[in-house]
Amino acid sequence: PEYHQIILIHGILSNTHRQAARVALSFDFPFYGHNIRQIIVATGGFIFMGEITHRMLTATQYVAPLMANFDPSFSKNSTVRYMDNGTLFVVQWDKVRLKDRENEGPFTFQAALHSNGSIIFNYREVPVPVEKINSTEHPVKVGLSDAFMAILPASQLSDAKQRTIYEYHRVEIDTTKIVSGSAFEFTPLPTCLQHTSCELCLTSNLTTDCGWCNTLQRCSDGIDRHRQEWLDYNCPEESKGKCEDYNPMLPEATMSSFNNLSPEPTTALPSSPNHRGITENTAIIAGVVAALVLLVTLTLLAVYYINTHPTVAPPFYLMQRRTNNYWPSMKFRNQSCHSTYAEVELGVHEKEGFIEAEHCC
Repeated sequence: PEYHQIILIHGILSNTHRQAARVALSFDFPFYGHNIRQIIVATGGFIFMGEITHRMLTATQYVAPLMANFDPSFSKNSTVRYMDNGTLFVVQWDKVRLKDRENEGPFTFQAALHSNGSIIFNYREVPVPVEKINSTEHPVKVGLSDAFMAILPASQLSDAKQRTIYEYHRVEIDTTKIVSGSAFEFTPLPTCLQHTSCELCLTSNLTTDCGWCNTLQRCSDGIDRHRQEWLDYNCPEESKGKCEDYNPMLPEATMSSFNNLSPEPTTALPSSPNHRGITENTAIIAGVVAALVLLVTLTLLAVYYINTHPTVAPPFYLMQRRTNNYWPSMKFRNQSCHSTYAEVELGVHEKEGFIEAEHCC
């Protein structure tokens, strides 16, 4: 049957450089086992898939058909457009040119996100070999990446908590294979997160190294976006158990004693004189009052410290990448390693930035 799909041009992204804008999906897109309903499209040829936005969008958590220093504002013919039909979301960077290399020709390529989790990169025009694109001013990447965020306690050098981004997986495409008319398809593998019961988590042949955390009612191998919560709730230890450990059965003797309970009054145990109860209550009340006084004192001290130290550093991000199955030691990487992006503010002008471009059959 014939149907129409509306392709929308994003007016803001099509006329700016190094900008990114949020786009809501009409379906849940499974990305590394996590259902994503909102993405961020960037002018630089990639989609940011992270839940927490920051200025280092090019670092990780991306779907990048061709991440590079594209400048859609150079030409009126350069646009960033997209389409969502309920089961498929497509972003197309159409006739975009490299910053300060505009005379080398336009690039046209797209990323397609399917509701089953598969991702397809299509390349219509690639006028310059990707390996010859300069990465000094902007990273050049092709592939997928995901990461989790861990919050570390304040250090001796800073009173602020450190938010550290750990890249736990990356897929890279051989850039020499990217030519005009080429395409690549990524098919997602099963993940521990898809199992919703302990039995499936521990016995499924589709996945390996999965553990069940009964406290969170979650199946995981411990390396996904929920890693911080997995550690906070002591899931690494809890997941070592078996499914039957989470459904303890009371001994028969205990069950029979419950069934034989009668409403008859029981003999009261000898009690202490009444004045002893009064003394214990007084002690409890005094302890509660002392705790409240201590809490108020600490709060006042904290407020005083913040007011007298206005230059305390805010939480900042570190970036680490997993190599050879082990997490490297902490090293701060300057943000200059990754191009910074400004996110387009949502507001009354958002709808004015979307134009119906064409109908497809």
